[in-house]
Amino acid sequence: MKTVRRLLESRPPMIWSTTPDSSVTDALCLMSEKDVGALLVKDGCHLAGIITERDVARKMVLQGRPSDSTPVREIMTERVIYVGLDHTITECMTLMTERRMRHLPVIVEEQVIGMISIRDVIAELIAEKAFLIEQLESYIYTIPPYHAA
Repeated sequence: MKTVRRLLESRPPMIWSTTPDSSVTDALCLMSEKDVGALLVKDGCHLAGIITERDVARKMVLQGRPSDSTPVREIMTERVIYVGLDHTITECMTLMTERRMRHLPVIVEEQVIGMISIRDVIAELIAEKAFLIEQLESYIYTIPPYHAA
């Protein structure tokens, strides 16, 4: 089973962040520019929270709040759920499904070293299943035919 460590080793690190005092508009612009659905919220070196497209939809758009004058701190999720390098991709999928979340920061020794998304997890699970199918097909097609005596 592939781990978060192996997933992060297979791609360049992509950690995008904003600050608690940035406007929601600025955060959205950065999300759009980087084509991501979430940003870490960092107060200096401290991880203060995470802001996602879902936060914006539920806490801004549906409440009619102006994004240009609302600071990120007012809508971010402060209690950040994260994983470590030794979590398996299946454990990440379970956590994301149970908690109804799409992004997981990867933290080692209190430092954010990466972020994985549900897209990363699904792509990895599909690749694992495709490999298993390929192995099973290879096994099936190499079994000699049965001959009754």
